[in-house]
Amino acid sequence: MNVETLRKDFPILQQTINGHPLVYLDSAATSQKPIQVLEVLERYYREDNANVHRGVHTLGSRATEAYELAREKVARFIHAPSPEQVIFTRGTTESLNMIAYGYARPRFKPGDEIVLTPSEHHSNLIPWQQVAKVTGATLKYIPLQPDGSIRLEDAEQLITSATKLVAVAQVSNVMATIHPIKELARLAHRVGAVLVVDGAQSVPHMPTDVQDLDCDFLAFSGHKMCGPTGIGVLYGKASLLAAMEPVYFGGEMIEVVELYDATWKESPWKFEGGTPIIAGAIGLGAAVDYLESIGLEEIRKHDEQLAQYTVSRLLEVEELTVYGPGLGVERGGLVTFNLGDIHPHDVSTVLDAEGVAIRAGHHCAQPLMKWLGVGSTARASFYLYNTEADVDVLIHALQSAKEFFQHAIR
Repeated sequence: MNVETLRKDFPILQQTINGHPLVYLDSAATSQKPIQVLEVLERYYREDNANVHRGVHTLGSRATEAYELAREKVARFIHAPSPEQVIFTRGTTESLNMIAYGYARPRFKPGDEIVLTPSEHHSNLIPWQQVAKVTGATLKYIPLQPDGSIRLEDAEQLITSATKLVAVAQVSNVMATIHPIKELARLAHRVGAVLVVDGAQSVPHMPTDVQDLDCDFLAFSGHKMCGPTGIGVLYGKASLLAAMEPVYFGGEMIEVVELYDATWKESPWKFEGGTPIIAGAIGLGAAVDYLESIGLEEIRKHDEQLAQYTVSRLLEVEELTVYGPGLGVERGGLVTFNLGDIHPHDVSTVLDAEGVAIRAGHHCAQPLMKWLGVGSTARASFYLYNTEADVDVLIHALQSAKEFFQHAIR
């Protein structure tokens, strides 16, 4: 994997910000897009733009073929048993909400339990809060260890015969911890519960095999894996999708409509009412092609090495706190930190003046911020186009930020 060669595929990286070469360290929020994806999107709109599954004319046929081919690519990418188990959505958030509203709400009742972790992104927390409020189900939380990890013995104690659903991110978007999905699936299935996996931070960065993980549902977003914004995926086991109710109603998801009733098509079409996200899906298919040409094993290895290098360099900065697994412990491709008493937004502003883009805030994980005892943090996140030189620029910019604020205080 030649990173310097790959960087040439990303036009946005070839620019300066505030007079400095752009160092983009915010891929956990959204990744940049390679020219190979941008060209596919442009070609669709220039040559094949038409609605799908409807017209029998040439453009409609070409659009439908490209759209369904993208579904096949995604199914292969996550090792789904069939393309029909891949539903296109607007992103991870919508996918998780569809499970909450289409699967959980019609089934859960008082006394049922939903098991989560305190480190979940709001998208994998608020939908279950709403399910609990409506159905009378109870939320339970697996306690976190100091580095943000969970212990299987704690999970085993919490997952009981009352548990109906376990929802967890495979990789935390703040702590970078990697949770043991296969083991959690075993614990959930032992009591007849389903396992929902938030794959927003894992699917773009590591090989994903839903059959090996044995997860019941998986949600992820295209824009974090070199694809367009506004496209995501919901994977589900076939039996669960067959039993799950659609959330959106309208054209194309129906089998028969009468004046007072209607019936639905099979999955995935019953979940994709109206004009689907055609260009987004085709662009996601191109992103899958791009990532597979590099290899997810290679991307995972690169992310891990870069994260470890970043942790080691950050630990050199005095008065800086790093959150998550320690040096030498496996983590996702991001590092969250705070620089003394300097507010993360101020740190980010100074870094931006030197061309370095990081994320600052609560990262849509306010309960986790409370657990950490902070209001917000700074986060540097990586992808296949980042280098150790990018990290070195980050460290230099952090030193500059520290000196700037120390001077300002004086």
